[in-house]
Amino acid sequence: MYFLMHITLPNSQVRIANLVKLHAATENKDIKLRQLHKECNTPISYKKVCEGCNKEVTEEDIVKAYEYAKNKFVVLGPEELENLKKENEDKAVEIIDFVQLEEIDPIYFEKTYFLSPDTTGAKAYALLRQTLQQSGKIGVAKIIIRSKEQLAVVRVYQDALVMETIHYPDEVRAVADVPNIPSAETVIQKELDTALMLVEQLTTEFDPTKYSDEYHTALMELIEEKKGSSTVSVSDKRPLPDNVTDLMSALQASLDKTKKSTFRKRTSKAKKNA
Repeated sequence: MYFLMHITLPNSQVRIANLVKLHAATENKDIKLRQLHKECNTPISYKKVCEGCNKEVTEEDIVKAYEYAKNKFVVLGPEELENLKKENEDKAVEIIDFVQLEEIDPIYFEKTYFLSPDTTGAKAYALLRQTLQQSGKIGVAKIIIRSKEQLAVVRVYQDALVMETIHYPDEVRAVADVPNIPSAETVIQKELDTALMLVEQLTTEFDPTKYSDEYHTALMELIEEKKGSSTVSVSDKRPLPDNVTDLMSALQASLDKTKKSTFRKRTSKAKKNA
């Protein structure tokens, strides 16, 4: 999906404008494990069930709503949500401020995207990249992603522009809400000196390549090891739904009835001919 990225100046004139495309810069490497029925190794499925009606529902039976109080909802129709989406879908990546990266605490950062220019936007892309590099600043921007207005920053990473979505202040919980944080404690100087010495000994330049997910590696090794001896296959034979079974029973009963009727007609005709 392409977005128009531009810088809004106080006089509302656009100095730098460029079409850019978003590319996910990170990926989840978690190993997904399926749940199987212990007796037959069939994957477990999950159904959407209405607790009030005690029956399964489909996507067509579901509406979206906001719970503003306990068990009190405001239902939002699909047309209303679609209209809101259309009102915002034409918005661009709008850079509204420039700040120092160090001024933003990491708690605000959410997800990172690479930005790439369209086929005619290489010059504008390079201009913004060099401007950010020489100024040492990052751009604060707003963007619409999946119908939600996101706050973001645009900065240089290696030779590319990246956009990182960040939380709004009301999305970050207050420290005062965190329980059991100790108040100021008297620290023994000897203990503090020992701790500071440990920090000094372990201080180094950050190299992300030296860190790895040891659990992920061990789990993959275990999976590879067990492939040869503990692999199970799921049977493709699934029980027919009740309505299909009932249909087959009805067809069989109808066939038996037809056979009996034909037999009686033949018997009756044979007696008349005799």
